[in-house]
Amino acid sequence: MRKFSLLALSLVFLLSACAPNFEKQNETVQTKEKVKGKAIIPKYNISDSYYRTILPFEPGEARGLVVNNINTRYDLNEFEMGLMRIAQNSFDTEKYLFREGQEIKEDEIRRWLNRKYTKAQLTDKKIKEAKNTGLNPVDTGKKGEPSSPIYLAHILEHDYLIKNDKGNVTLGGVTIGLALNSVYYYKKTADGDTFEQKIPHSELVREGKKIAAEVVKRMRNMKNLKNVPITIALFEQASKSSVVPGNFITYATIDEGSATLNSWEKVNEKYFLFPSNEAKNAHRDDLTAFLNFKQDVEEYFPNYNGVIGRAFYIGDQLQDLNINIPIQFYGKTEGIGFAQYVTGLVMEHFPKYLSVTVSVTSVDGPEALIVRKANETEPFVHIYQ
Repeated sequence: MRKFSLLALSLVFLLSACAPNFEKQNETVQTKEKVKGKAIIPKYNISDSYYRTILPFEPGEARGLVVNNINTRYDLNEFEMGLMRIAQNSFDTEKYLFREGQEIKEDEIRRWLNRKYTKAQLTDKKIKEAKNTGLNPVDTGKKGEPSSPIYLAHILEHDYLIKNDKGNVTLGGVTIGLALNSVYYYKKTADGDTFEQKIPHSELVREGKKIAAEVVKRMRNMKNLKNVPITIALFEQASKSSVVPGNFITYATIDEGSATLNSWEKVNEKYFLFPSNEAKNAHRDDLTAFLNFKQDVEEYFPNYNGVIGRAFYIGDQLQDLNINIPIQFYGKTEGIGFAQYVTGLVMEHFPKYLSVTVSVTSVDGPEALIVRKANETEPFVHIYQ
């Protein structure tokens, strides 16, 4: 029998990972970080895929910047969570604790995101007062038509803390995400139309690696970052009109006390929109399963408005499929019946190894959430009240 729940939505997020580890109790430790004193390590670790976050929570130095500099909310989520996945190659989730970035200050990040200035441009008093530390190339083009695009959109820092034998928690490592623009947007006049300039992938990677080397060099000149191991990764943003996120493309590690980047490692991850020609060319079989699911939805409910999927691949293997179904209901019982029907379709059309999440929405808001985790025989269904 399929299970239906009217529990608070917050419980649903527990399903997004493996079985929780509830064996450990809350632990009070001594911290030598910026705010010295006692800190708490939560007793619940909901998954080996996540880090426990030390309390009290400290917002990141550049917390507000990421929203302004990242193109879509899809990119925003993937930039943060993808960086955490990359961190797991260097920092064990059982050993390290997570903290939002505290070492590179907000003002510093703002300056790094600027363009470099020429000597002529520095004659402007306002610019002269700022440090000429921009990591984006000099604008030497005509007004409104820059000679080179802005490559670097944002810098995200994640800190990983470690507890020693004396119970003290100190900084054990840092990961840095560099969000790079795949499309450069600019205006010829302040109030004119916005133009687009596609940035070739090879160019983006080349410039991103140059920026990464400079970022690491600057970090090594900071007091708390002289010796800790660093992982730095390049994220390719999707366009502003994209309904799927961009993805990390490569990362490198920097050994403790070194400023030299080790060899770059490819990140073989990508999102595809279902249905799309790109998905058809790259993953025809998976798309066919989705289209069969979509067809069955359309046949049963004539007032359906569309089915869209976002498929996440690692290599050629489909890992997660998130499906959104907007539909107009004429009563609550119809919504419940639809959720039951779609749950059956999920179990019928998609292989057991695949995690599938279906969000059913109407003009009134969310109606149902269906979650079938990989290799589970019973889905979780939440009906919104």
